[in-house]
Amino acid sequence: MTTEFDLAVVGLGAMGSAALSFAAARGAKAIGIEAHFPAHALSSSHGDSRLIRLGYFEDPSYVPLLKRAYQNWRSLEARLRAEILTVTGVLQIGTPDSKIVSGTRASCDMHGLAHEILDRDAMKRRFPAFALDDGEVGVLDPQGGYVRPEAAIMGYLKFAAEDGAVLHFGERVNAIEPDDTGVTVISTTGRYRARKVIVATGAWIAELVPQLKAHALPIRQVVAWYQPKDGFVAEPQRMPCFLRDEGAEGSYFGFPAIGVDGVKIGRHAHFREPIDPTLPNPPVNDTDTDLLDSFARKRLPEATSFRVRATTCRYTMLPSEDFLIDRVPGQPNVVISSACSGHGFKFTSVIGEILADLALEGGSALPTALFSFEKHFGGLGV
Repeated sequence: MTTEFDLAVVGLGAMGSAALSFAAARGAKAIGIEAHFPAHALSSSHGDSRLIRLGYFEDPSYVPLLKRAYQNWRSLEARLRAEILTVTGVLQIGTPDSKIVSGTRASCDMHGLAHEILDRDAMKRRFPAFALDDGEVGVLDPQGGYVRPEAAIMGYLKFAAEDGAVLHFGERVNAIEPDDTGVTVISTTGRYRARKVIVATGAWIAELVPQLKAHALPIRQVVAWYQPKDGFVAEPQRMPCFLRDEGAEGSYFGFPAIGVDGVKIGRHAHFREPIDPTLPNPPVNDTDTDLLDSFARKRLPEATSFRVRATTCRYTMLPSEDFLIDRVPGQPNVVISSACSGHGFKFTSVIGEILADLALEGGSALPTALFSFEKHFGGLGV
């Protein structure tokens, strides 16, 4: 038997859960289908913390969306009566001409964002967790901090259900068949008819959107936690979250001691190793831990001591590392979100709104030109 809905959302990780919640709150008859369970470890939406920052070095065009994301995170918190977004400040560290430092300053200048530029001596006085080289600086975004991914996803799923959405877990979608009047969603256990579908399946996106098979690359990411050498300097009040530009060696990110495992660090995109998303995450190996241990010793000598644990997760990278949030060319009833490329979670609260706009209204008043098929691939040229 085919069940009919206004909207089907396939994939209930960060973006899918938020989109389902926004759609259900508007009165849409909606169903969300997830192959696993909420915030599972095969996704990109677990691990206790995700950075959020306003001075966005990647492109100043992201800043208006970030401002909306902050508003939406606070709205979610108000409804949940729980903290999701914690402000610690975010430090962007590197040489003045490095991509992270110069890009952050450009975004702050363009949008009039509060920020401080701290030289090596000032950093040592105020934030002794960090070891800087001569000539390096820190740019402090005082409104930055971290978001709790599991709490955010569970919150959005809770409110989606309360607002009438149907939630199916442990059910894999095998095919989406669009036509002129809607889509048929075919899963391992049923068939569903919907006017529109949102596909937000992360590392599995190309299985249902074959146009992305050569472009959306799942890769292996590793993060590790370290017990602080000096618990005082690693407290969130004294150690902001951070990004560090290491030039040719890539960039690193990290968090203060916000949980029992201590300080969390990782290198953006790690070694860029492709993975098969249908298989379990590959285990952590000595090469992984040697890389992160070396960074911890060199750059966080007072904030880290022994490594408590390390784990693998996954990024899904697009060539430009920008998000892809659009209707599929030639398939106006299919909306997709391949949003992350390793920096998307902070936008979950606004991307969910945009996806609901695209599916229910046919467009969004929020700025999305940077995330279109046309921008990424010249429209149909995928």
